[in-house]
Amino acid sequence: MKLHIGGVETKDGWEILNISSYPGVDHIGDISDLSQFADGACDEIYASHVVEHVSQQKVLDTLKGINRILKPGGKLYVSVPDLDVLCSLFINPQATPDIKFHTMRMMFGGQVDAHDFHYFGWNELFMTDYLTKAGFSEIERVESFGLFKDTSDFKPYGFPISLNVIATK
Repeated sequence: MKLHIGGVETKDGWEILNISSYPGVDHIGDISDLSQFADGACDEIYASHVVEHVSQQKVLDTLKGINRILKPGGKLYVSVPDLDVLCSLFINPQATPDIKFHTMRMMFGGQVDAHDFHYFGWNELFMTDYLTKAGFSEIERVESFGLFKDTSDFKPYGFPISLNVIATK
């Protein structure tokens, strides 16, 4: 199984897990509770701009849960807002108030519904550390996954705002 967590875009060969019911969603659930999936059920897991919605207290267990449902050698494709990039953009003296406001929303979530809040600020150091603690290896930062049309490739100001990582179980 290939599992797209938090997605809405359907793609052949991928099943979607989302906290909300949308057309094409195969499984309703929360990324922090993957108990509906058996150990080693997934070959690949994709989570773009989802892990930052997990509370600090649950993030390590959530990543361990993702590791649990991956087969040995399975891949996690994870994308999050890159706090280092966003902080640099926010403190740039040439950034307009609109750019600063947009950047702040990328840091804290758009807050358009009860699920659109960010509880964790990620950078490469934190991501590598947490993924290692959760049992992943071969952690590699990439510019793009090329899998889905989503925020992982978002470049609102000409450069990527996402940290994209492939981690292997």
